[in-house]
Formats: sequence, structure tokens, C-alpha cells
Amino acid sequence: MGDHLARGEEFEKKAEKKLNGWSILGNKHEDAADLFDKAANSFKLAKSWDQAGAVYVKLANCHLKLDSKHEAANAYADAAHCYKKSNTKESISCLEQSVNLFLDIGRLNMSARYYKEIAELYEQEQNLQQAIVYYEKAADLFQSEEVTTSANQCKQKIAQFAAQLEQYQKSIEIYEEIARQSLTNNLLKYGVKGHLLNAGICQLCKGDVVAINNALERYQELDPTFSGTREYKLLVDLAAAIDEEDVAKFTDAVKEFDSMTQLDAWKTTLLLRVKEALKAKELEEDDLT
Repeated sequence: MGDHLARGEEFEKKAEKKLNGWSILGNKHEDAADLFDKAANSFKLAKSWDQAGAVYVKLANCHLKLDSKHEAANAYADAAHCYKKSNTKESISCLEQSVNLFLDIGRLNMSARYYKEIAELYEQEQNLQQAIVYYEKAADLFQSEEVTTSANQCKQKIAQFAAQLEQYQKSIEIYEEIARQSLTNNLLKYGVKGHLLNAGICQLCKGDVVAINNALERYQELDPTFSGTREYKLLVDLAAAIDEEDVAKFTDAVKEFDSMTQLDAWKTTLLLRVKEALKAKELEEDDLT
């Protein structure tokens, strides 16, 4: 590993020397780019990720001097992938540079992919607000390129985080839109009840019983098979429990569903919010009597 590190530093020094010298034959930026590329590879083999990332940024600058935007964008992406192992902030910055260059040359699919990567990095950092921003950018580009599956994956992330941030209406609209789209696709039809359940749980979080019941009617019209599902029964039972302000009934309905189909952490968290609100209401009324 020490050998790789030493070789990387040697290639980098040679590249810097090329850039700072005069070049009568050939192009000094081309020659330096070749040496920076070798340096970056050596640093990667030495697992010296920060040094590899920094050299890829220098490589990107050489490509920009040569007006090779595509190669520069790739070099920034390579830098980001090295920094990803050690420095999230730098990784995001390099991916932004890469995206801007790919947008310039009309490579929307690549731009979407790297916006999604930025979103994933923010997600790892638990910065849900920023994750939403970049998943939205990625979804828009995937949609414009008609990569619907990837667009919907991003939209589901947006809906998930929006609900966690108590932006329930935003989540509802996304889940309902994905459910509508999925009904027209035989491969995606099976997922409709899951999307409607997620939308319904967000409706429950808003605590408006009339809105919940109106939504359930809409979901039946949207997909007539929904009323025969366990997901529909759960939402109906929970809506009734909220209407009757019955915490025990609410708990039993959740337990019954969970015993057959385990609820994931996201649904459990939201349902706990609804239950806590119901409990608080019950205590409030007990204090009044």
C-alpha cells in the first residue's frame, strides 16, 4: 500500500510539473490529465480516498481546459465516489459539479442518477429536508426521460420523508398519484393497495375523520378491488376507532393486521403518532368529566 501511495504522489508531482511548465510538443493539459488519472488510480489502490478525490478534481479541471465536459463530469463523479468513503460534504459538492456539466451537455439520465445519489447522501446524514429537495430534482428528470420506475422510487422516498416531517398532504398526493399510475400497469397493479394504505395512514395522521372517510370512498372508486383487502379493513377500523375515540379498539386493529402482515418501521411510527393523539384526546375528555 505504501508503494501505491508513493507512486500516486510521484504521478501527481509529474502532472503538476507538466501544468506549470512550457509545452512545445503536444498539449500540457492532456499530458497532465493522463498523469492525474494514474495518480488517482494509485491513491485508490492505497485506499487514500481524500487524496484520490482531490486528484480527480484536478483531472476534471484539466478536462475543462480541454473543453471536454463529458470527461470532466465523469472525473467529478469519480471524485465524489472517493470522497463518499471519507467526506460526505465534498462528495455532494463534486456530484453537484458533475450534474451541472451533464445538464449542460443534455445528459439528463446521468444528471438524474447523480441527483438521486446526492439525495441518498443527505438521507444517510438524516437531513430529510435536503433529501426531499434532491429526490424531487431526480424524479423530475427521470420523468422527463420517461424512466417511470426510477421516478416513482424517488417519489416514494419524498412521500416517506414528507410524512416523517409531518407534511402529510404532500405524502397523500404522491401516494395517490402513484396508485393511479400503477392501476394502468399490469406489473405494478399488485402494489396499489400498499400505496393506498400509506396514503390512508397519512390521512389518519391529519386526524380529520370526515376527510378519512371521503378518502376511503375515493380509493374504492379508484380501485374497486381495494374494499376486499385487509389494508382497506385496517383503515376502516382505525377510522372508526378515531371517530369513537377508542384507543383499545385502535390498538386491537393494528395488532390484528400486524399479526398477518408485519408493519414496517415507517407505518408503525405514524400509527403511534395517531395513537398518541387519540390518547391525549381521551385524557383531555376525562379531565373535563
